[in-house]
Amino acid sequence: MAARIARGELLGIVYLVAHGGAVHVDTIGRVSLDGDEPIQRSTPFRIASMTKPIIATAAMMLVEDGRLALDEPVDRLLPELAERRVLARIDGPLDQTVPAVRPITVEDLLTFRMGYGIIFEPSFDPPYPIINAANELQLTMSAPDPRTPHGPDEWIRRFGTLPLMQQPGERWQYNAGSLVLGVLIARASGMPLQDFLRKRVFGPLGMRRTGFSLPAREAARLPGLHQVNPETGRLELVPVSPPSEWARPPAFPSGAAGLASTIDDYLAFSRLLRNRGVHCGRRLLSAESVRLLTTNHLTPQQIADTGPFPLGGRGWGYGMGVSVVPDEISEPGRYGWDGGYGAVWYNDPNRDLIAIALTQSFDFLFNGAAAEFQRLAAGAWTPAG
Repeated sequence: MAARIARGELLGIVYLVAHGGAVHVDTIGRVSLDGDEPIQRSTPFRIASMTKPIIATAAMMLVEDGRLALDEPVDRLLPELAERRVLARIDGPLDQTVPAVRPITVEDLLTFRMGYGIIFEPSFDPPYPIINAANELQLTMSAPDPRTPHGPDEWIRRFGTLPLMQQPGERWQYNAGSLVLGVLIARASGMPLQDFLRKRVFGPLGMRRTGFSLPAREAARLPGLHQVNPETGRLELVPVSPPSEWARPPAFPSGAAGLASTIDDYLAFSRLLRNRGVHCGRRLLSAESVRLLTTNHLTPQQIADTGPFPLGGRGWGYGMGVSVVPDEISEPGRYGWDGGYGAVWYNDPNRDLIAIALTQSFDFLFNGAAAEFQRLAAGAWTPAG
């Protein structure tokens, strides 16, 4: 990682590898292109899609409370999504639909089989009508910036005006399930999503620097987002939500990509899953719920249909990827997820290993750096210790 920063591929990184009670943390590089402030262990980062596993965990707490059931239709709390229509073909006009064969369930949201999500391939130009319609409604269905200007109730109302892309339960499609799940959690818990997370997840785990917004002093420490200009080969600043935006609660707390966090806060969350729901001797989640979160729920055909990105042959638990075949990192059972702004996390039960790396670099996930980090982390400790 230091060599990559020296070559100008990355600006700064904080990474962590934990095995049992041993934790190694390293910080390399700096916060901004025009300053000398070093990345620190306490530096907050926009973790983007690493929000998804936290939201899924919060939903399972409500399942254990009896406020949600995995097999229940979401219609009870989200009447905006009742009596769904489905596009006759995904590239067709919005008024050519067929009835949904069944309602969307809570588990459909968790497994990303609700029938709606990002279309990664094949490439299409111009965009399909369903994509244009979502953009016109300002639903922020893919990249987390710019943030949606609508509150949760207005967001779900607008989303409910769109047909589904696929029949519920049929295919895995990225992202939308976590957006809807965030609204569902708020309604099921009877409190704003950020308040429920603070009460049931962040507070008990001591995640004091994690949230959809941060105290002004902490927000000011967020690094800028960077990307290498392919023409010049130099890092450049990419427009993204500025620190001032993070100093106040967003209109829509995105369950798909809306959190900022630190390396130690995310370690606390990772350890909750590694310890099968127990934190500092206190059970916060049942072992069965952790098993459901971290076990693949997709069929082999559904995995194949996702294409090379973003699952890359992995399965999907609840809100996170799960390896289903041996690879160069580990045996099946490794679970975790990435954040599109340059972050990666996995737990490897085969090695009792946790690996987390946080950057604010678009290139990190695609230039081989994240894959190299994960591979090297896996070799840090052997199964025998």
